[in-house]
Amino acid sequence: MTRRIVILTGSELRHTFLRTALAAAPGIDVARSWCEGVENTLVDLVAAPDVSAEQKAHIAARARSEEDFFGAFVRIVPDRSNPVRVPRGGINDPACAEATVALRPDLMLAYGCSLVREPLLSAFPGRFLNVHLGLSPYYRGTGTNFWPLVNGEPEFVGATFMHIDAGVDTGEVIHQIRARVFPGDTPHQIGNRLIADMASAYAAIVRNFDRLERLPQIPVPEGGHLYRRRDFSEAATAQVYRNFADGMVDRYLADRERRDAAAPILSQPILSEPLAADEGAAR
Repeated sequence: MTRRIVILTGSELRHTFLRTALAAAPGIDVARSWCEGVENTLVDLVAAPDVSAEQKAHIAARARSEEDFFGAFVRIVPDRSNPVRVPRGGINDPACAEATVALRPDLMLAYGCSLVREPLLSAFPGRFLNVHLGLSPYYRGTGTNFWPLVNGEPEFVGATFMHIDAGVDTGEVIHQIRARVFPGDTPHQIGNRLIADMASAYAAIVRNFDRLERLPQIPVPEGGHLYRRRDFSEAATAQVYRNFADGMVDRYLADRERRDAAAPILSQPILSEPLAADEGAAR
């Protein structure tokens, strides 16, 4: 069975990788990809005159790492995702919403787009999925795989697949994966390896959508984290690199089983973890 999907996403290389990978996956037909611009994203933010050199270097390093992980794939694999460029927030324009409904997709998928609003939000009840780069409900908002590294908590770096709703990363969780972490990793190596694993998991969720189980949800923890884009600061960026220099990764790996167990995640029984047989996989 082939599932017809529409993707709402961004236009940076990681977003291009995801839509290209999904369109190349067996059993998936991408009818349209709405690709929003970088307005009011971190890429746009770091061009501001009051942003520090350290913050700019962090974003530049992210772009280089994305090229290392995804550049060759995007250049070689045919793009069958039918991309259409729209401004940031353009997915909610009436014309875009009407065109999306007219495509009659089996499923809607979101990754890296702006908040979805009405009328699109309720047009596909039970069939509108989102992937949040972070582990909900522990970390919500923006930069949710950046802030665990600021706080010295690599065990909270991961991806959460959920049913979309009107809140900020509050939809019912379908499945989660934790980042695979290895000695010597940089922040961007961890993050982009996770995105590669996330693409495989997203494709598996689409193909097995009718077989997914409804899982008991993780209670929202007291003191859970909610970050906004304005929280991204020079001090937070500097703290990430201090943590890596001070051995945060090695401390986590030495105590990974206990730390992961203290941060439980939800997993669909019918879905195997991407690269689960890998000796270094973090579970």
